[in-house]
Amino acid sequence: MKKFLSLTTLLLCMLIALPALAHGNDSAAEQRRQIDQLSEKTLDMLYAKYPHAQRVINNCYAWATLSNTGLKLGLFGSAHGRGVAVNNVTGERVYLHMEEQSVGLGIGAKEYNLIFLIDNREAWDNFIIGKIRFGASADASANDSVNGGSIEGAEYAAPGVWVLQMTTKGLALEAELKGTKIYKDKKLN
Repeated sequence: MKKFLSLTTLLLCMLIALPALAHGNDSAAEQRRQIDQLSEKTLDMLYAKYPHAQRVINNCYAWATLSNTGLKLGLFGSAHGRGVAVNNVTGERVYLHMEEQSVGLGIGAKEYNLIFLIDNREAWDNFIIGKIRFGASADASANDSVNGGSIEGAEYAAPGVWVLQMTTKGLALEAELKGTKIYKDKKLN
């Protein structure tokens, strides 16, 4: 049993470190290009599932996408990702990192995308400086607060911020508490 736990811990550490090593040699411009492509793919998946979502994204104050990989083994889990936030009012683009630690029963691995809808400047400012704290409450939709458009399945994340998760690969069975940190990528901004 000790060997299994040691091997599992080693595997978890390697899976968390590999993406950082894979992108370490790319130039900042190349990394931004890759993130922009991931963001486009995420939005294309969203629009395929919810055709009206493009109107919602275009009419909200700002939006963000994060592409993530998560692993859960036993009691502990971790996820990491990168993405971009776009302010529809100012045109500003902010490149982001995400780290998540979790405690609770579960097993599995998955790749998933998060799409954030940001309603106003205060929510934008809090989001890009990393002040967002994910709440436990949820709602069935997020809206653009202008034309009444909504995206079903989005959850309330913080005042003025809604999030939708779309799993792209994998399966994870989980019951857990999570701590998520989203912050600016100093190298890419």
